[in-house]
Amino acid sequence: MRSSDFTHIEGDRVRMVDVGAKEDVVRTARASGIIRLTRQTMDLIKTGSVKKGNVLATARIAAIQAAKHTWEMIPLCHQIPITGIDVDFEVGDTTIKATVEVRSVGKTGVEMEALCAVSTALLTIWDMVKAVEKDETGNYPETRISDIIVEKKVKEQPGKR
Repeated sequence: MRSSDFTHIEGDRVRMVDVGAKEDVVRTARASGIIRLTRQTMDLIKTGSVKKGNVLATARIAAIQAAKHTWEMIPLCHQIPITGIDVDFEVGDTTIKATVEVRSVGKTGVEMEALCAVSTALLTIWDMVKAVEKDETGNYPETRISDIIVEKKVKEQPGKR
């Protein structure tokens, strides 16, 4: 690929794309990811026995905050008007799947916001349970974050609102 194939690169310069001339449209993105934990940790989460507090409630708040602050973390992201964020968790025997849907009416997509939100939710879960996930050496042999993907990205056609 040539640098001319990328919208954010001009020769040796990196730039933020100007979206000012684009029309505002409804945009939605849904992302998901998985954290794998030990059965012992999952039992603590399910029974509300994690010493730091409610793991999923904290991860939900963290996901919302991350979506709202994505533009501050990812250097070339635009600050966008987020109109809604939904955070859901599927709790299994040894995994939690986090799914975040972000909605906006604006000039650019919301997939980075959804990805940041999912990543932060999963990292928050890890942080909340790290004391019980550690082995005797202080490492995390069972703990894994994986499969972070954009499941869906929708841009409503202009004039369809």
